[in-house]
Amino acid sequence: MTNGLRVERPDSVANVEVWTIDDPETRNAISSPEMIAALVDNVRRIDEDTTVRAVVLTGAGKAFSSGGNVRDMAEGKGMFGGTPFEQRNSYRHGIQQIPLAIHHSEVPFIAAVNGPAVGAGCDLAMMCDLRIASERAWFAESFVQLGIIPGDGGAWFLTQAIGPAKAAEMALTGDRVDAAKALDWGMVSQVCAPDELLDRALELAARVAKNPSHAVRMAKQLLRASRTADLGRVLEMSAALQAIAHQEDEHRDRVRAWLDR
Repeated sequence: MTNGLRVERPDSVANVEVWTIDDPETRNAISSPEMIAALVDNVRRIDEDTTVRAVVLTGAGKAFSSGGNVRDMAEGKGMFGGTPFEQRNSYRHGIQQIPLAIHHSEVPFIAAVNGPAVGAGCDLAMMCDLRIASERAWFAESFVQLGIIPGDGGAWFLTQAIGPAKAAEMALTGDRVDAAKALDWGMVSQVCAPDELLDRALELAARVAKNPSHAVRMAKQLLRASRTADLGRVLEMSAALQAIAHQEDEHRDRVRAWLDR
């Protein structure tokens, strides 16, 4: 356990890590400096460790993540204290480092959403590349109900995940979206029974991790670039990355194995 973040490598699946946010007192809030540092530092670690081919991110207990610590917000503690200028810097150099780290990471992230994903917790799930939800999960972009906005980049990630109309409905009302509606909206790709969630997430992670690390990481780069770059830029990037991929020994081994079948 590192500052409320449990990092494990399950014996059942090779080249995959499971990260569990485990802070029962705050229902897995992610706004403390310790939690932010744990998430960001581990993203940086796995980017340098090519044996890690996928990460499953989940929450301990009944919640995925409550997002920001509302008690700290009420008391003006931590990132919620100080002058407007100080708060701006607290966001920029604090919680906003999480979306930047995950978004720019080469490793695919799979959110296994076990329960409520609220505010920044909802946004954390949207930062991941793939999402599976328990039947008990629900999502809420609830900032406006507290008189604030998504300060962690959630407006961008939510729009990317479900489109502008549905993102606006969530962000402007703050209403809950249950697991069934999340599946219908494309917010998640699977919904399953609570006791099947981690197994289903690991099965998906295994399907990713069985592929060569260099190909998976570069494919994620292309998918991320395609969100904002035009076709010409993506084609140029594809050509450059493909040239690198063709020189990898594992690529050659896979081609020979395919021809020998």
